[in-house]
Amino acid sequence: MFGRAPMKIFSCRSSYHLAQKIVNELKIELGRSSVTEFSDGEFQPCYDESVRGCMVFIVQSTNPPAENLFELLLMIDAAKRASAYKVIAVIPYYGFARQDRKDRPRVSIGSKLSADLLSAAGVDRVITMDLHADQIQGFFNVPVDHLFGSAIFAPYIENLKLENLCVSAPDMGGSKRANAYARHLQSEMVLCYKLRKKPNIIEEMSIIGEVEGRNVIIIDDMVDTAGTLALAAEMMKDKGAKSIRAFATHPVLSGNAVERINDSPIQELVVTDSMPFNNHSPKIKVLSIAGIFARTIQAVNSNQSISTNFVF
Repeated sequence: MFGRAPMKIFSCRSSYHLAQKIVNELKIELGRSSVTEFSDGEFQPCYDESVRGCMVFIVQSTNPPAENLFELLLMIDAAKRASAYKVIAVIPYYGFARQDRKDRPRVSIGSKLSADLLSAAGVDRVITMDLHADQIQGFFNVPVDHLFGSAIFAPYIENLKLENLCVSAPDMGGSKRANAYARHLQSEMVLCYKLRKKPNIIEEMSIIGEVEGRNVIIIDDMVDTAGTLALAAEMMKDKGAKSIRAFATHPVLSGNAVERINDSPIQELVVTDSMPFNNHSPKIKVLSIAGIFARTIQAVNSNQSISTNFVF
């Protein structure tokens, strides 16, 4: 009788920081791999140990540049060609997720294309966290384990023991997420309504709900330029909010985002280590998701339920 396939965890270059934390949680060694780089910029990943018959987990967030996604695709392809039993892509931050629909004529649906590329490479399963839109799970023809940042954010918020708490979404698209937090924390909820001229540029914003005298928690899946976050915080402060904190799973923080956070009324921005970034702000606190991913990887490898990793 054959035993269970051995588990091995590897990392692409962009997510090495998180992969090392995950294997430390599991008390195993990170799989050995290397990347050959050619003078023209081409690169070729290689496994430096056998993966034949193994459950291979590859950790890599697919944030820009596009080489991060392509490196993951090459690693999946290499594992399949090396006779791995199963190949599971662990994608803490699923890039191109904002392109989940045709919001205007003649544009691509980048998140669907990314899913198709992963399937074409031979992935057997995907583990990810806080997708920009839940329906992206349906873009895959393989199982998707969709984890939530609430597993670490909710306990942190509860430990703050804030009175007169109010949960907010920075836009209407985040209302479902904010409502889940509000129900769990038994708090009020307000919404921000915004109109954009074009990506990353806000034309108009208004606050729907009462924030005067309240401790506001703004919940989002990611923070990119921090323009929406900073503007929402300014408006809430003007409307009498007592304190303002923000929680965003994925710290994209492009351009002058950190400076915007520092100059805003936001008391604290709490993010995860789903992707690497240079934290030069005393306002930004990083919570690690290594534990929840380690438990999920262990459960998947053992064919056990992962529902215990969900708070709500």
